[in-house]
Amino acid sequence: MAIKRSSKVDMNVGSASMTDLMFLLLIFLMIATTLINNNALQLSLPKSTSPTQDKPATKISITAASQYYIDDKVVEADAIEGILAQKLAGQERPVIFFYADKRTPWEDVMFVLNIGKRNPNYALSAGTIPE
Repeated sequence: MAIKRSSKVDMNVGSASMTDLMFLLLIFLMIATTLINNNALQLSLPKSTSPTQDKPATKISITAASQYYIDDKVVEADAIEGILAQKLAGQERPVIFFYADKRTPWEDVMFVLNIGKRNPNYALSAGTIPE
């Protein structure tokens, strides 16, 4: 005497709702990652354990290809000191945040540091990545 089961358990899982969830998650992540823009220039910064400042007054960046930027605008090396003097005129102790790619030639880094040395009222701070 053979006993048969009248109901079988369906082993398939409905995947329609899972694809909807994955699609929505993909859209959310695409929008969220475009809102995160840490630095417009792609610089590979050295690491540091010291804290950073919230709002620097002026930002100087140097790429590995020796291109100089003041607040994300390309400038010539010879014009940096004049632009800084014009931009920071009237400020008591202006803060200059200095970013250099870790592959930047040392001469370019020293060029900007010497500008800070010639102008002792500038507070020059190096930008790094936290460790």
